[in-house]
Amino acid sequence: MSEFVVNGIVLVLGLVFLYAGAELLVAGASRLALSFGLRVATVGVTVVAFATTAPELFVVTVGALSVSTDIGLGAIIGSNVANIGLVLGLTALIRPLSVSPTVLRRHVPFMVFAAALLFVFSLDGRIDRFEGTLFLLVLSGFTVYLLYYIQTDPPALTEYSISDAGSNAHNLALVGAGMLTLVLGSRWLIDGGRGLLSTMGFSDLFIGITVIAFGTSLPELAASVVGAIRGETGFSIGNVIGSNIYNILAVIGITSLIVPITVSPATLQFELVVLVIFTLVLVGMMIRNRELTRVDGAILVSGYLVFLYLLLP
Repeated sequence: MSEFVVNGIVLVLGLVFLYAGAELLVAGASRLALSFGLRVATVGVTVVAFATTAPELFVVTVGALSVSTDIGLGAIIGSNVANIGLVLGLTALIRPLSVSPTVLRRHVPFMVFAAALLFVFSLDGRIDRFEGTLFLLVLSGFTVYLLYYIQTDPPALTEYSISDAGSNAHNLALVGAGMLTLVLGSRWLIDGGRGLLSTMGFSDLFIGITVIAFGTSLPELAASVVGAIRGETGFSIGNVIGSNIYNILAVIGITSLIVPITVSPATLQFELVVLVIFTLVLVGMMIRNRELTRVDGAILVSGYLVFLYLLLP
């Protein structure tokens, strides 16, 4: 069997395991949160968003340690752009997504700040351990901020009851199984994706931004689409906003503590600029209509396809 075919099989297995692991992790984490009486919208922007960030965390840290930091940085940039252009774009095409004033006021500013912080820290061509520490400090502030409002807002479980959450032991088992599956999936995704595209002459950065970023965005895509189909549009938006925040503050922060991340001039001049533009365009759409319409969804998906086209060598 040729190397190309073997790498292709490993890549597909990695995607399958990543998706399955994220499903297990999301199910367990969501039910654990519901068992403590958190509102479903809060679960979307916190627990599920953090859980669906797990693939990026595993892929980036494993990739940075065993392959290159280009894989990790590319995966985060590509995943955040995919979350906005592909995930929210496709979800809005299925059902227009209403944006609550609470989301605009509490969560969107942190998403913009995280993207701007990543761009500023990358200007010198390197994200070092000190800057990684700052990312994690901002993340801690964001978490405290959310916990404060969780305490002040009364829980409103209209869609689910506490009894729907199941036993905590079962939910912890789901979380553990999901984490283990994610470890295997991230390893295979990196090996298969890098091997497949390397034989075709593509760089590590391109591999991270495209194939690996798409694979790690599958959990967000699945969670957001299911939320839109069920009419939980706030869940869909909260999931993506929270995921983009955690991708930068948690994943880049943790990774740069382990090994400093090198940022090439080309990445700073194109990919990071695209991330900032996508973020600002999304915010503009949210402020203008207080919702993402199907037209907005078509614009976001088209923009993502153009981004992929411009990445081609």
